[in-house]
Amino acid sequence: MAFGFGLGQFSGVRIDDFLASGDGHSSPLLSAVGLFVAIILFEGGLTLKFSELKESGLPILRLCTVAVALSAGLTTAFMVMALGYDIRLAALIGSILTVTGPTVIAPLLRHVNPTRKMASVVKWEGIVVDPIGAILAVLVFKIAMAGDMATAQADSLKAIGIMLAVGILGALLLAKIVEQLLKRHLVPDYLQPVFLLAVVALAFTASNLLEKEAGLLTVTVLGIALANQRAVSVRHILEFKENLRILIISLLFIILSGRISAEDLGGALWKGGFLLAFLVLIGRPVSVFLSLLFSKATTIKERFFLAFLAPRGIVAAAVTSIFALEFEEAAANGRFGPELSPVIAAQSRELVALVFLIIVGTVMIYGLAASPLARRLGLAAKEVTGVLFAGADKWARMAAAILKEDGYRVLLLDTNYSNVSASKMLGLEAQRANILSEFAEEELDLNGIGTLVAATPNDEVNSIAAQRFIHQFGRKGVWQLPPTEREGHHRKSIAGEIRSQYLFSDRLDHNDISRIVAMGGQMKKSQMTEKFNFAKFKETYPGSIVMFLADSKGLRPAAATLTDVPLGANVYALIPKEELPAAKPEASNSSNGDS
Repeated sequence: MAFGFGLGQFSGVRIDDFLASGDGHSSPLLSAVGLFVAIILFEGGLTLKFSELKESGLPILRLCTVAVALSAGLTTAFMVMALGYDIRLAALIGSILTVTGPTVIAPLLRHVNPTRKMASVVKWEGIVVDPIGAILAVLVFKIAMAGDMATAQADSLKAIGIMLAVGILGALLLAKIVEQLLKRHLVPDYLQPVFLLAVVALAFTASNLLEKEAGLLTVTVLGIALANQRAVSVRHILEFKENLRILIISLLFIILSGRISAEDLGGALWKGGFLLAFLVLIGRPVSVFLSLLFSKATTIKERFFLAFLAPRGIVAAAVTSIFALEFEEAAANGRFGPELSPVIAAQSRELVALVFLIIVGTVMIYGLAASPLARRLGLAAKEVTGVLFAGADKWARMAAAILKEDGYRVLLLDTNYSNVSASKMLGLEAQRANILSEFAEEELDLNGIGTLVAATPNDEVNSIAAQRFIHQFGRKGVWQLPPTEREGHHRKSIAGEIRSQYLFSDRLDHNDISRIVAMGGQMKKSQMTEKFNFAKFKETYPGSIVMFLADSKGLRPAAATLTDVPLGANVYALIPKEELPAAKPEASNSSNGDS
């Protein structure tokens, strides 16, 4: 955004000079922006699972209906009474600013890492309200352009009917066709991401030809429908779209900010500041608290968090750019009469800069405040240092128990009922589930967990699990046990590209560690000091397996290549029975030096 704005101010280059055709209706710039937004909303729809609605469906429904109506009404009233805007333009901006958007919500959720319930609510709201805001803007525009109330009512009802028919029924039909094409393998795998990209472009363009801005609803519903069908997997398509989204968002912010001049910003600065303060302090909190009034599905803390999380993104900027040109052109043609037309034309030229200021302001405010607010309300972990164990064998339970004693969140998954039962008997959080299941990926609450330890007896399962959770934890947060086959023979060993970081020791696999525990090995915590450093520790316990480290950087698994540990760090290690102190074999959880 800063680069695009600076490009226009200091280089003399204006984006419109290259892409605009002089006619706002047919500007290639706005056509490209609209298509980019459609791709973003389609990708957002692919992330929405109906399973998330079990515990958060009612709050999402209220936020996407009642809260939207309240927000649009309050913003419209403020812009008319406090900022002096014409009611038509005020209603337009009031409708557009109901949107939040996946362009800013998705990275913000990664940063905040709230509870699964709050993440679902915010994600659904951010994606679903975007086409709703665009539809409201279309209705406002049609009413503003109508000559009388009867015409306005007829045009609005017609627009709503076409949008619902095209955007919902058309999208569901298209999703079914795509599903059958993929199910019958009529589209080669390597072409599927590009094929879906073409389908999105076609659906968006065709819908907009039938009714302005109906395309955003169509692509959003199309994404949701494909995400929730069970016939074929669209995971690889989602990964492609996520990579494409980063590029598109960057391009969009450069393009749209490059269209704004310093004079435009200066002229809208004080109005933008007042509007920003109203939206953050009054508009959003009032609409959220009133819409969720008497809701048993949300707590006061959850409502408070939602009330102070509504960053605006690229969809608001794109839709504003389109309708600002429409209003400006209509005013230039004298559509609103000799007295109002010049006023509306001048105010229309302010709208893009005004929304630009709102985007910058809300992203800065919510981006800085959301994470500490969520932690303060207990809706996000203060530190994302917990561990998800795939496998709950005895040695994993021992490691989890000692970590839990030190305040770290640990969660164990295993398909073996005895292992899960034994974990719960120790007071550990455990669930009977397959690490490769959809349940593990979509329904587990991983709040506070930042690491996967793939520790099942099956080497292939460990490798696949690590690959699947790279999306959740990043490559640095996924670890697996070394495979049983360590000869490196290209016929037997797992391919390097599907392996992750090796845990603990590259010479000990699952069977070796289990054997040490079966022979009486114990978990031990030791703090590294000047008198008892890591070299002294290894000298004292030469057969130990260092499993985890905890220092100023947080808790993390010990890599197989570990050679040194900083002073002050805590080392969690599995000590063979023959190396345990004979006099005090029970002192396995002490924290002072060589205990």
